[in-house]
Amino acid sequence: MLFLIALLAAIFGFLFGTDQGVISGALPLLKKEFVFTAQTEGFMTGAVPFGAIFGALLALLTVDKFGRRPVLTFCAILFAAGSFAAAAAFSVWSLTFARLVIGAAIGASSLVAPMYLAEIAPARIRGAVVSAFQLMITIGILAAFVVDWAFSFSGSWRYMLGFSLVPAVICLAGIFKAPESPRWLVLAGRDKAAREVLQTVQPEASPERLDKIVKEIEESRPSDPREESWSRFKEPALRGVLIFSVLAFFLQQFSGINVIMNYAPRILENAGFEGLANELVATIGIGALNVGVTILAMIVVDRLGRRPLFIFGFAGAFLSMALVAVLFHLNDNNLAWLSLVGLFSFVFFFAISLGPLPWLYMSELFPLALRGKGMAIASVSNWLCNFLVVFLFPTLAASLGEAMTFGLFSACCAFGLWYSWAFAPETRGLILEEVDQNIVRTSAGSVTA
Repeated sequence: MLFLIALLAAIFGFLFGTDQGVISGALPLLKKEFVFTAQTEGFMTGAVPFGAIFGALLALLTVDKFGRRPVLTFCAILFAAGSFAAAAAFSVWSLTFARLVIGAAIGASSLVAPMYLAEIAPARIRGAVVSAFQLMITIGILAAFVVDWAFSFSGSWRYMLGFSLVPAVICLAGIFKAPESPRWLVLAGRDKAAREVLQTVQPEASPERLDKIVKEIEESRPSDPREESWSRFKEPALRGVLIFSVLAFFLQQFSGINVIMNYAPRILENAGFEGLANELVATIGIGALNVGVTILAMIVVDRLGRRPLFIFGFAGAFLSMALVAVLFHLNDNNLAWLSLVGLFSFVFFFAISLGPLPWLYMSELFPLALRGKGMAIASVSNWLCNFLVVFLFPTLAASLGEAMTFGLFSACCAFGLWYSWAFAPETRGLILEEVDQNIVRTSAGSVTA
């Protein structure tokens, strides 16, 4: 049951990935049908993360009031409607609007699905279960790249953009049978229902163990409305948690990952590869590596811990992106293969660390009473940074050159290496209520375990 629930919730990650990745292969075909400037290209491409900002805010207003499951149901409806509208687009602006709707669905679901997974999974495998969301993002991106390649020969960009309609309908059908988060049920005063859900997803747990979990959740439930107030983020410990979560997403996005995922064919063309089909095949390779290494991350995250992986990922991402920047500066077509090595290396370090860990940290660090608010702020920062990077890349590449642009991404990874070494906490093996006690309540202004 836990596997089926995790798979269903993680399908939202698949939709996230397909709708993020599909534009890379569709964009060259869209340019043949519609007129783009650097600004309209950037905004249409960045419409998904821009819409996600509003989706995250929508989730903030609804996730604690109505529950995790109803919000995910609404997200599935938005995914289906946006995918259909994108496939039927008749202008740049109608396509942009459709991608804004899809973005709203991604923004809300990317906040609620990791929260739902973290709240329903046993502590010993929570890292792997929540990382399943990131895994499905990478599988969705790979699926989008394969679909792009398959339809590139016929030039059918409408089929590319409409592909997400299928998993959206599957998700909508499945979410009706999924249980509500046991922690939200306790928050709503429905302790008996919460215990039944816990028993369903942890059938091996003894009655005493289940009683202990419910009791700990009850103890973390706010007895005073002031415990849920926004003003609590002024407290040193919670302010530290919030700053860490926001900066984790800032550094994730300004590593340059979504530039690679959204503009991969263009980057490969400028690196010396020729032909859209060849560029898309190389892009599929990037997507396949992303999937494989994310699976590896799921295996090691609960064994090695969060903090070592975060430091390791930033170190490798810095060196890889620096290599790409240097090769673009040299502008030697004979070194095109080495640019591909640099991109593959960067994706490896991102997928094992920078990709899944901010989502995992976000779902673990905030106490129950403030989890929705804290995750919403972190999620909005993610989507705002995502939009800025994707929107600005065509303009930056045209004005500064791609070598300098990738150099800036490399510098951000270098800062991330220092920041993760200085502040990254360790939450491996702790139940969420223990994370609250050991980090939030006992830290004195810094986010260290």
